[in-house]
Order: sequence, then structure tokens, then C-alpha cells
Amino acid sequence: MSKYSPGHTVGAIYEGTSGNPYLEAMPDMLSPKQFASAVASYPPIPHNLAQMSQEERRGLLPSLSSLYVPMPYQYAIYDTLYRAIATTYRTADVVESTRAINAYYCGRATNYATQADSGSILGVPGCGKTATVRRCLSTLPQVIEHMEYQGQPCYCKQVLWLHVECPSDCSIKTLGFNVMAALDKAIGSHYLDSIQGLRSASASAIATQVKILLANNHVGLLVVDEIQNAVLTARKTRQEKPLLRFLVELTNETMTSIYFVGTPVAEELFVSQEHLKRRTRGIRLAPFKPDGAYLDFVRKIWLYQYTAHAAELTTSLSNKLNDCRGGIPAYVVKIFAEAQAQALLQGRSCVDDKIIQ
Repeated sequence: MSKYSPGHTVGAIYEGTSGNPYLEAMPDMLSPKQFASAVASYPPIPHNLAQMSQEERRGLLPSLSSLYVPMPYQYAIYDTLYRAIATTYRTADVVESTRAINAYYCGRATNYATQADSGSILGVPGCGKTATVRRCLSTLPQVIEHMEYQGQPCYCKQVLWLHVECPSDCSIKTLGFNVMAALDKAIGSHYLDSIQGLRSASASAIATQVKILLANNHVGLLVVDEIQNAVLTARKTRQEKPLLRFLVELTNETMTSIYFVGTPVAEELFVSQEHLKRRTRGIRLAPFKPDGAYLDFVRKIWLYQYTAHAAELTTSLSNKLNDCRGGIPAYVVKIFAEAQAQALLQGRSCVDDKIIQ
């Protein structure tokens, strides 16, 4: 049984004797089976499908966009993100968090024995990076509310994770505002509104404010999505270094773990900066190969045939789907849905190689 019921915000339940309320309040790690059950999404197939008209059948095809088949590599991503959050709280207890906030206000550098985790998850467009990361994070409550710890008052909110997008202009200020907006959404605060007067402030002032907020709200993990934006902008303006320097500072000074998500284009930037190499290690997602994992994926989506008759999944059809879009899951599902649409429009009873092509 899970430690916490599903929900965005939960009350803290402590387990352990570490003396660290944030670590003891961490949700339990899911097993591979529990994880697959939590993230899977299989839209129901109507019981009266056989009596439906072609128009009604075509109306069912958009439901395929909500189809989500768990794959083995997705649990590895979940495990990586969970451990990153736990690493943050192993380095950040109450006393250290207070010292960190005081150091930011005084403009002093912080010094901790253990550094927060950082890394990256890169993959080709359509392989399911963002969807997987979002579903992994959704298995965890985003906010844990603390009221009392070991018989003493402990009023605070612990934000396990924040998910933001890398600004297309590589602006530290824009990223700072994105973080504040994500934090406001998570805990119902108004940091972004209160910062309106700092719109004209320097990027360093915004950066300092973000560091204070991350520490003060005990943020365990910051996921920066679409990190390839930094590379694409850098090619035009050469302004990626200030943003990346800021992200490295967040890791070093706030003890908040940071993971970057994006396309392989970002690898070019990571390997070009020596200090980024060790901070951006991680999972690299490649297109499917026509092996067991791919066949299992196709078998599960193949159940969702809304044509008059269900085509048998042959090796030829399976290979055709893979060849048409190079084994990228999002495209495989899209072609599968469009092939059915074309079959229904043309009055055919089922999909075949020609329609898929």
C-alpha cells in the first residue's frame, strides 16, 4: 500500500529516525509493476463498437492520443528522478536550509559537503521524453505539508518537484519568472505577482530571488525541459553561457537537483563545456529497434482497431509501421490512427500495408 494517497498536496507522514523531516516524509519508491500500473493509460473500447457507423468509428480515433503504453526504460527514468529528489533532501536539513537562505541574503557563497544531483534525459523528438517525465513526476505528490515534527511545530511546505521550460531567448530572467510561476501553481503563492516591481531588475537580482525561493520552499527537483532551446539560441546570439552558469549555480548553491530534458542537439552544448559534462550525464533515448520491446508496444496499441474488421498483426505490418517512422512511438501511434481513418473513409474493412504506406 502506498504511503500517500494520490493527490497534488498531502500531509507529511514520517518514517525513519534520520532527524530530517524532509527525507522522512519522502513517498515510497514504486516497484516496476506499481509504476507501470500508475502511468499506463488505456482508453476503454466501446462495447457496442460492432454496431457503430463509420462516422462514429472515426470519432473514436482521437482517443488514441491518450493511449500510453509503459516501456521498460521509463521505469529507469522514474528511478533516476526519484533518487535525485532523495539526494536533495539528504543534503538539505532544516539548519542547512536556513543557513543557505541567510547566505543568499548576505551575498555569501554556500558550502556543503554533498552536492545535489544533476543530469539530463535526451532523445529524438517523438520518443516520449516529456510525456514520460511528466508521468513519472505525477506518481509523486508535488507538495508535502508539514505541521509538526517530533512533537515540535514545523510549519512549511516541501515542494518535491517543479517542471519548467527553458526560455527560447536563453534569458535568466525569463527562466526565473518561469520557476516562480511554477512555484505559484504548486503551492498557491503569489511570488510572480510580488516580483512585478523587479521586472527592470538585473538578471543577477532575479537569480538570487530564485535561489532563495528554491531553498525556502525545499524544492527537491527542478526539471528544465526543452533545453535544446539554449543551443538553438546560442547559435544566433551566443548567449547560452550565462543561462547555463546560472543553472550550475542553482545546483551548487541551493542543493536543488536539476535535470535537463531535450533533444540530442543539446549534447553538442554539454560536451563543449568541460564543467557541464559530469553534470549532464544521464539517459539517452533512441528510436525503437524492431525487437521485443517494440513488438510488445505494437501488440498493445493493435487492440485499438475501430475498423469493421481487425487486421491480424503480421510481421509485415509490424515492420511497415516501424519503417515508416523509424521506430518513434508518437509517430507509430499517429500513423496507426491515420491508417484507420483512411480505411474508414475509403470503405475498407481493415488496415493493410498499402494504407499504412
